[in-house]
Amino acid sequence: MAKQERAARTRETLIRAAAEVFAEQGFVTASIAAISRRAGVSAGGLHFHFESKTALARAVEDRASQALRRVTTERWGAAAAPSGAADGNALQVLVDSSHSLMALLASDVVVRAAFGLCADVSRTSEVDLRRQWRLWVEAVTRAAARHGALADGLAPQDAAGVVVASTVGLQALGADEREWLAPHALTRFWALTLPQLAAAGTLGGLAPEGSAAHPGPVPD
Repeated sequence: MAKQERAARTRETLIRAAAEVFAEQGFVTASIAAISRRAGVSAGGLHFHFESKTALARAVEDRASQALRRVTTERWGAAAAPSGAADGNALQVLVDSSHSLMALLASDVVVRAAFGLCADVSRTSEVDLRRQWRLWVEAVTRAAARHGALADGLAPQDAAGVVVASTVGLQALGADEREWLAPHALTRFWALTLPQLAAAGTLGGLAPEGSAAHPGPVPD
């Protein structure tokens, strides 16, 4: 059991070290030698757990995908079934989850690195975090439309497009300037956007800074 625990700890150390190096250097420039040095693990030890740099990148992306699910479908269980999300105010669910996502990007290098890896055209990834986020946003905006929470005449796909483009844009800018991931940056976006997205009867109950129940990121 102790041997298995050590192996698990080493694997976690390697994933975090890889994420740090990928975030700093990008996938192409990052080397196995740099990752093993950052982790304090020999190259042989690294290859015992991961056969290649590509396998390390996939592990980083998988870990980030799990974290993203925690701030969307798993954390907001109602949102996993869109009609349930709408019962709990789908637009506020969306606002709160976007705040959780930005907080996670600001605090977790694995998530930051994985979003960068997914956008790297030099490689093909089986995990697409931006697509994962987009599909969830689209489901929630469809739920909002079904329950009359969207502004009259606004198509849910158009609402989702605005939200996805803006939040992914903040993520991309935040990779170099962390200020873009700060809560006030996202709050400003929602303060400007919600009056255009929300039905008149819904807008007054929405908090662009996040609701009182907004819990922040789940620690790893």
